[in-house]
Amino acid sequence: MALLVLIRHGQSQWNLENRFTGWIDVPLTDLGRQEARQGASYIKDIRFVKAYTSALQRAQETLHIVLDVIGQSGIPIKQNQALNERHYGDLQGLNKTETAKKFGDQQVHLWRRSYDIAPPNGESLKDTAARTLPYFQTKIMPEVTAGRNILVVAHGNSLRSIVMYLDQLTKEQVLELNIPTGAPIVYEIDAQGRVVTKRERQLPAADAPTPSPHPSR
Repeated sequence: MALLVLIRHGQSQWNLENRFTGWIDVPLTDLGRQEARQGASYIKDIRFVKAYTSALQRAQETLHIVLDVIGQSGIPIKQNQALNERHYGDLQGLNKTETAKKFGDQQVHLWRRSYDIAPPNGESLKDTAARTLPYFQTKIMPEVTAGRNILVVAHGNSLRSIVMYLDQLTKEQVLELNIPTGAPIVYEIDAQGRVVTKRERQLPAADAPTPSPHPSR
């Protein structure tokens, strides 16, 4: 058996500013870097063979902070946009409160919280899963089922897709799933790809940002 650790990137500048981020390549905040260090402290005892991350700097910086804290900066890293955040299309860069005023609360709620309704020129969660899961299933899971400990640092919605698959959640259940920034999710997985155990670590309240009512970033 092996361990698969999932970590959502630390707070980004546009998380702080309450903007739809998607594929816009914004950096971490100082709090986001702090979250990465705090999350890393929970997995210091795990020796990883390889790490995977997205094509966006907020995930990559989080990964490098984590690897530095745990003393494993030399392991191979694979980057792929299949692990990118959900693409928010025309909403990217817009303030979420202002967007709700412009398009209406109900419409923005549908874009953010429905499984298969996408914003204009963007992706739904279903679309995100359609690009994330094939990569996860063909590139990452074979490493884990071969007995190798793997670290994945990505985004709220790409990780929701992976957790949906591993936990066998329905499309209704996954809409209620929120993945906190910086907090590791540790799966123990057997050679057949079955989840044996799952552990989730929460960051201390003093270190964590004010929770968002929605997981999408």
